[in-house]
Amino acid sequence: GLVPAAIIARELGVRNIETICIASYHEYKDQGELQVIKNISADLIKESGGKGAGILVIDDLTDTGATAKKVREILPDAHIATVYAKPTGVPMADTFVTEVSQDTWIYFPWDMEMSYVEPISGKRDG
Repeated sequence: GLVPAAIIARELGVRNIETICIASYHEYKDQGELQVIKNISADLIKESGGKGAGILVIDDLTDTGATAKKVREILPDAHIATVYAKPTGVPMADTFVTEVSQDTWIYFPWDMEMSYVEPISGKRDG
């Protein structure tokens, strides 16, 4: 969800961005057990009254809704917005742009190879 979150942050003029990192897809193809890789800042949770009031959570997709459900456990009052929503995940999103069928695989423009591709490392001068 970082790419859509960056676009929304730019459009809203938001500069204070926090992440919660939850993995449900492994090797970019198989959905498996949820793993919270990085939790949200305890300070941000405290600032939101302990429940996420006033926090906008952006994700690229709600599929089964499991990831959004985990976010709701941590931030029950946050607003969850996604680009795509599948029928099983729709109830977990407050806002979404497009609903797609449950069996649709989304190919995002920032992840368009048909198989896993190692990230580019290093920086180019210029």
